[in-house]
Amino acid sequence: MADKKVLIIAYYWPPSGGSGVQRWLKFVKYLPQFGWKPYVFTPENPSAQVTDPSLLKDVPAEAVVVKLPIWEPYEAFGKLSKLFSGNKNSPGQGGSVNKGSSLFSKLSIWVRGNFFIPDPRKFWVRPAVKFLRAYLEANNIETIVTTGPPHSMHLIGLKLKKQKPSLRWIVDMRDPWSEWGFLDSIQAGTHAKAKHRKLEHEVLTTADEVITITPFYVRQFERLSGRNVNLVTNGFDEEDFKNFKIVRSDKFLIRHVGIVNEKCDPRPFMNAVAAWCDKNYAIRNTIEIEFVGQVNSGFRSFVELNPTLSQITRFTDTVPHEKLMNIYASSAVLLLILTGYKDAEGYMPGKLFEYLATGLPVLGVGPVAGDAADLMLRAKAGEMVESTDEQKMIDILQNFYLVWKDERERHDITQSGYSRREITERLTGILNKRQ
Repeated sequence: MADKKVLIIAYYWPPSGGSGVQRWLKFVKYLPQFGWKPYVFTPENPSAQVTDPSLLKDVPAEAVVVKLPIWEPYEAFGKLSKLFSGNKNSPGQGGSVNKGSSLFSKLSIWVRGNFFIPDPRKFWVRPAVKFLRAYLEANNIETIVTTGPPHSMHLIGLKLKKQKPSLRWIVDMRDPWSEWGFLDSIQAGTHAKAKHRKLEHEVLTTADEVITITPFYVRQFERLSGRNVNLVTNGFDEEDFKNFKIVRSDKFLIRHVGIVNEKCDPRPFMNAVAAWCDKNYAIRNTIEIEFVGQVNSGFRSFVELNPTLSQITRFTDTVPHEKLMNIYASSAVLLLILTGYKDAEGYMPGKLFEYLATGLPVLGVGPVAGDAADLMLRAKAGEMVESTDEQKMIDILQNFYLVWKDERERHDITQSGYSRREITERLTGILNKRQ
């Protein structure tokens, strides 16, 4: 029997890197094993803050990747920003905002929040629809998936569905939309937010199926749409960990992997570490903290100005995903920071699943009643602690330190159900549905 066909419309795709790439790259990797031939439609020239060519090895031979040029306003804004303020960064790429004090910087963020709705990739919608209308017909593709953010990808699906109602359309919400905290960061006004809600509601109610990544977001999108929403979490790729082996470092090494943007606030945790070191001076010679990935300048300055933290903390630029395994392997504790995010109880980042796959203890700082905390509890992977409970953070660190010092091994991590292959199989259950 011939493979069934599905076309995935995704802005983030290798050689772009970062968390936005991983989810659908891994789905595409395993879809052929369940009888689905994946087609991927993605920009030819995306505005990528991070690149990771090593991810290309996960694109299966069965996948067909189709690219179309995209025009984005970032280059124009970048040139104007450099002209007026000397700022070389362009405003608001991806899910972050490059804040500046200049009038132009502030104006550009406001323009981003109030005129580029749902996002600056909106200019790709019309040419993408025109191209795909013919492409889907020529290749006899009856099922499409749109994944966002950027949520303009969903507008491509919406227009295609309106033009051909028999087309089966699945919407993947990796983040909130109208209730996303990012809208506040870019100063979206009342009118802009109303437009976001209108577009979101039309997408959610028109699609054949809606999927999202956490139980909290399931409830959120069900409330906003009045329909059932499917939970399809992120996960870890077992193939990435097939040769994984923990290597004990000579330091009690606490690592955070991933972006620390302006919303992410590791300072409560770092204050707890500083207090722990000040109470136990011997710890200071043994402990080391490393942040791997992009870190905002405000947090970096906070660390550098603290005499204790500056001695035990280091920052490492983003590394290719294939090298992360060695970074995980030499860690003693893996750090998850949810402090500072809106609706943090619903935030369950993809890296948490990789943390679980290592078998190393995880310390999470954020809501103790939330999806990430529940996942860690079920997996017996570590503990979540509120950012205001400094003493408990110190107590947990002390316990983890003793485990590390005594070289005790951990064998109780529960990983079942979270491999990328298992999750892809659940996704195909949704793809196989018929109205």
